[in-house]
Amino acid sequence: MLELQNISVQFGGIKALNNVSFKIEKQSLFSIIGPNGAGKTSLLNVISGRYKANNGKLFYKNSDITNLHPNKRPKLGIGRTFQNLALFDHMTVLENIYVGRHHMLKSNFVSGAIYWLLGAQKEEIENRKHAEKILDFLEISNIRKSIAGTLSYGLRKRVELARAIAIQPDLILLDEPMAGMNQEEKEDMARFIIDLNREWNITVVMIEHDMGVVMDISKRIAVLDFGEKIAEGTPDEILNNKRVQQAYLGDDV
Repeated sequence: MLELQNISVQFGGIKALNNVSFKIEKQSLFSIIGPNGAGKTSLLNVISGRYKANNGKLFYKNSDITNLHPNKRPKLGIGRTFQNLALFDHMTVLENIYVGRHHMLKSNFVSGAIYWLLGAQKEEIENRKHAEKILDFLEISNIRKSIAGTLSYGLRKRVELARAIAIQPDLILLDEPMAGMNQEEKEDMARFIIDLNREWNITVVMIEHDMGVVMDISKRIAVLDFGEKIAEGTPDEILNNKRVQQAYLGDDV
């Protein structure tokens, strides 16, 4: 599904990423962990196109997308949530989800004006069906008309996930989807992520600091430290890796 080959990103004299390589198999639930400042979000920014790698190659479904414009990546099936909420707070939940589907709309100004004749009505109905399916899945149908900015933090996190799912991704990038949540909200979000992976057949790449969640739901894990990959493997392999323990707990481990 995704392959990174020797990805490096540098800002002035600071190396955010240094020769990072790994492969993510289709329908995997792959987590990226590491101490603060390890380069995790920079890595997602490279995959989504927000950052351009100084060196290295990025392949998606065996196609080189290293230099592909970020606006074109959703059309390939790459969805994304952000570490800091990036919703349109003045819009409703439903309208935020529609934003995630804008690249799928074929109707233009002319066909929209001739609404009943050229398929714009059919397109709008189809769009609503997909949105309602997502609302039901994330258990937020009751707030579909609520203004996003008035919702609790946990619900806004769900709305942002809903917008990413609206792209109909084959690959979804989740940047700390459970940050700032209480235990109940984390359990709900973990359940949604597992279902996306297993029932919706979406490949998940997730950054998360809650090690309990990461170890419980991940199939494979990569560990970054100071911009370099120091380990990769199953949850058990990562837990028993001495270099990972040193990165998190210090040299005395």
